[in-house]
Formats: sequence, C-alpha cells, structure tokens
Amino acid sequence: MKILISDKLQEEGIKIFEDNGFEVIKNFTITKEELKQEIGDYDGIVIRSRTKLTADVLEHAKKLKVIGRAGVGLDNVDQKKAAELNIDVLNTPEAPAVSVAEFALGLMLTLARKISFADRTTHEAKWNKNKCLGYTLNGKKLGLVGFGNIAKHLAKIAIAMGMEVGVYSRFSKGQVAIDEAKNIGCLIYPSVEDLLKEAQIISLHLPSSPQTENVINEERINLMRKDAIIINTARGNLIDNKALLKALKNKDIAGAALDVYREEPLKDQELINWDENLVLTPHIASQSIENQTAAATMIAEKMVNFLKK
Repeated sequence: MKILISDKLQEEGIKIFEDNGFEVIKNFTITKEELKQEIGDYDGIVIRSRTKLTADVLEHAKKLKVIGRAGVGLDNVDQKKAAELNIDVLNTPEAPAVSVAEFALGLMLTLARKISFADRTTHEAKWNKNKCLGYTLNGKKLGLVGFGNIAKHLAKIAIAMGMEVGVYSRFSKGQVAIDEAKNIGCLIYPSVEDLLKEAQIISLHLPSSPQTENVINEERINLMRKDAIIINTARGNLIDNKALLKALKNKDIAGAALDVYREEPLKDQELINWDENLVLTPHIASQSIENQTAAATMIAEKMVNFLKK
C-alpha cells in the first residue's frame, strides 16, 4: 500500500511506515492542483496544517482509505466528504498537550511581564525599565474556555504556580468531566460569561466549528475586567479580531497574545501593525522537537494499525 506524506513529518514516523512494508512518497510542497491529480494513487495520506483536504480534492481520492492528521485540529479536512467516501480520519489529540500548554504559559508571562516589549526596545538600545512594570501570575485567576488535553495540562501547571483556575466548557453537563476538573483543583463556571467577568487571564482551548465562531466577541469582551488578557493558541476564528483590536486600543482589556489566525500566514495589517499590548507568534505552540516527534510516531502507528486490519 502507498502512503503520501504531504506535509513535513519527522523521520521517526516515516520509518514506522517503511518498517511495516508501506511504500512512502514524500512531497512536502505539493500544491492543491497536484494533489488532485495524484491523490487517487494512495491508500493513505499524512497531513499537518498546510495541506487542505477540501471536498474537491477528496473527490479524486478513489483509493484513499485513511487520512492521518499529525496534530489536533481537523478544520483543514472536509470530514463530511470523507465520511461520504468512507475515508477514515485519524488525528493525535494527545500529542501536543505539554508543548501547547507550556507555550500558552509562556505567552501569559510575556504579557504579564512585558517581555516582548522589553526585548524589542532593548535591541533598539532603549532602556525602558520604568515602562516594564508587570505583575506576577501567582494569585491570579486563569479562566480556561474549553477543557481538553491541553487545558487540563495547563490547569495543573497554573495551580502549581499558585494560580486559581476556573473552567467553562460544554463538559459542564457531564459529571465525569466535572469531577475530573474538580479533582485537579478547578472551579466550574456555569457559563462563559460568568467566567469572563472574573478571570484576569483567559486562555482559549476550543476546536473550530460554527458553534465556536467568535466565542470572544464585542459583547463578551465588554464583560471582561480592564486588567484582563486573552491567550489564543487554539484556532483563529474563536475571536472577533475587530472587536479585540477595538478593546486593545481603548484599553478596555490589558492585552492579548495570539498564535493562531483566520488566515495563515497572517495578512491582517491591523493586527500586524498594532503592537502596544498585543503579542503575535506564527502558529508555533506545538513546535517543539518532542511534540513533533510524538505526533509523527503516533499518527504512523494509528494508520498502520488501521490499514493492516
């Protein structure tokens, strides 16, 4: 059987396919049109976030049995079309928990202690010590919107640092998940609005879906504290960017740090040009050596097991 790897994958994952007798073709720069022409030759395809498996691409996947996403998000796969064509979709939601949680914490520290501003201005030979008065995270309330693997790990780190952690998620109706959050030491909030009113730091951990579109909008931003900051390492469409920029410029909230965007690479010039209380990074929360290797090996093992059946 043939496997196409259309996005960069660590050799440890590729070796698992080869050791199990699969023919592996690597094309990390394949275009959409090339993919339409070639995807019909493969039994499986491995992607990350670059490759978009839209309906018009999948229509050409006559032999395809499985799509493997080395990572969490599946918004670059038309899952409805895949199901219609009896193509299974696998991912690795367990892989990036530690890397993304640590990165979210890093963004919190960057905003709270003005690290990005301090670094940039010091490189400009400016000594802005008096403009870099920040605050400690110890004793602050972290609000987690969503409570998957990443949020759970972040909650544990935050509690160990002396933060209070509040959680809102759709799991609020599921007693097992509520008990799990309580056992970690989290407070459960009945609505996202209640959480936003109290938390000093908001970290988003939701998938991309019609239900989560603009979960942080102008109305909800207006509920937040003046000293609140927003962290988004999840998906770009969770935040109404125009409402966010308005709040940042008017100092209705203290700051925001974004690692994900509606369009990537980022082209929104309003976001790019505003840097006073906004930190931007190029979708790198999961870009650790350990996570990339784990995601590659996990997806390879899952796909091999699936295809061998």
